[in-house]
Amino acid sequence: MATSGGPTQRSHAALFALAFGYFACYVPYGAITKALTTPAIRGGETLSGLALLPVMTLASMVSMVVTISSLGWWHHARPVGARWPRPTRWTLLSGFATATILVTTTLAYTFDGVSLTFVMLVMRGGVLLIAPIVDHLTGRRIRWFSWIALALSLGSLANAFASRSGTVPLLCAIDLALYLAGYFIRLRLMAKLGKSHDPAVRRRYFVEEQMVATPAAVVLLALLALVLPGAAGDQLRAGFALWSHPAAPWLVAAGICSQGTGVFGGLLLLDASEASYSVPLNRASSILGGVAASTLLAIGYAVAFPSLGELVGAVLLVVAIGVLWLGPLYSQRRHG
Repeated sequence: MATSGGPTQRSHAALFALAFGYFACYVPYGAITKALTTPAIRGGETLSGLALLPVMTLASMVSMVVTISSLGWWHHARPVGARWPRPTRWTLLSGFATATILVTTTLAYTFDGVSLTFVMLVMRGGVLLIAPIVDHLTGRRIRWFSWIALALSLGSLANAFASRSGTVPLLCAIDLALYLAGYFIRLRLMAKLGKSHDPAVRRRYFVEEQMVATPAAVVLLALLALVLPGAAGDQLRAGFALWSHPAAPWLVAAGICSQGTGVFGGLLLLDASEASYSVPLNRASSILGGVAASTLLAIGYAVAFPSLGELVGAVLLVVAIGVLWLGPLYSQRRHG
């Protein structure tokens, strides 16, 4: 059973290093994904969201193998007496949930009429709502600074809806619902089995989940390419043949960055602190990455800057990150 507790000063700094890594990977991932599917940027070479997925996911899978091998962590997922690493039934389920998150995240950035920043605020805000539910189910105490950061993050979400005009496309809404369902399953299993003060427990869970997630996503995309009729199936099948396309290097780069967010984000979520601490830090980092990506695209191309409402939401998240940084330090000094 995983244990709860606040981070030490050393692990506190390590958490923010992971959050920065997540942010640094999310900026190019979000920018490339949105740019390749935006006619104002790519013109006649614009790709569909479904066509992006095969090459990006395959690149992520290769990156996963290289990353875990470089870290030397495969032995964490190898049971006593077993020759090969393998997941448990629960980390297998968590890997499937992560595969769902991987696919739906990329798709969410490709719908027409929906800005990258808005979609990110909705996805991240929805996961923020899940965090205290998971803490309640696992009996973890939510500390005062986590409550403040959670409230600020939810304020950012409410601001995103209030400042948006028009409706969200149905397919986009379905995609977001699947994304949130995947995160609920993942966070619930992490809280029960993976969030521990023991690094070996966290690494075992991380490796077992990651070794399932991207391969499962690749298999799912291949099956859908075989069975889906109409335009959706055509786009997926075309996606598997994009290796000679001029955009292929960008797709590979986006896939590598996507795996980077999986590494930094997964390790951050597995910290022994309550989900209401690690999730806002994780979500705020990715939203700020999305705002930065949108701003870079607006500077470099003839696309709109993030709206005032979206920037206000980003400011709220910066404040939330500040609370998460200073709150534990204040508590340690007060009780030290």
